[in-house]
Amino acid sequence: MERTKYLLILLAFCSISLLKGQSNSAIYKGFINGNMASWKSTIDSIDAIKSKSNTQLLELINYQYGFIGYSLGKKNNEQAAKYLKEAKANVKHLEAEKYELSTLYAYKAAFVGFDIGLSPIKAPFIGPNCMEYAQKSLQLDPSNALAILQLGNVSYYAPKVFGGSKTEAIKHYTHALRVMESHRELRTRNWNYLNLLAVLIIAHLEVDQTEAARKYCVKALAVEPNFHWVKNNLYPKVQKKINQ
Repeated sequence: MERTKYLLILLAFCSISLLKGQSNSAIYKGFINGNMASWKSTIDSIDAIKSKSNTQLLELINYQYGFIGYSLGKKNNEQAAKYLKEAKANVKHLEAEKYELSTLYAYKAAFVGFDIGLSPIKAPFIGPNCMEYAQKSLQLDPSNALAILQLGNVSYYAPKVFGGSKTEAIKHYTHALRVMESHRELRTRNWNYLNLLAVLIIAHLEVDQTEAARKYCVKALAVEPNFHWVKNNLYPKVQKKINQ
């Protein structure tokens, strides 16, 4: 009986691990190839699992977070709103479990930004919540790269009159990058790491620091030579600006 119980637990663990590996692989490939249909399919397949572990749910939130940002960038507000509602519900569930609270607060900070993206008129009313959640996250874990990234986003997107500064944002993004690079597992086949490198490229282009932008293009393609966004979009923009 005890042996049977052990085997069932082992099989369940292996199934979860296999699913996580498959999901990570599909998300990573979708991200580097710009195949967000595959990304959406992976999200929906994980969401369809009736009894998800806390680990699976946190993984799902990360993928939802990326897909919401993509949807907003494509002006698909209806799709962004749908997945944002689902992601918020998942965060609420894990928050009740007191699971990985630092990371949850970082996502809550990001979701405030998404809410503003969906309805900019809300910015003066809910904007400060983004900073509050990011600070709560860092109080629990000062090395939470996602929370540091949100501080960067606050500085990047806030109007100058409200303290916005792209130069200050770059400092936060660079800090987040240092944190991620201090952990090998965070920079190995991780869409979040590649996305941060792309964010740094864009931010440096915004402040006319073209050589720094080029450096991050080279870095991103050294990590992932097939990173479509950088290879076919951002790097050509940087090279064009250098040539001009």
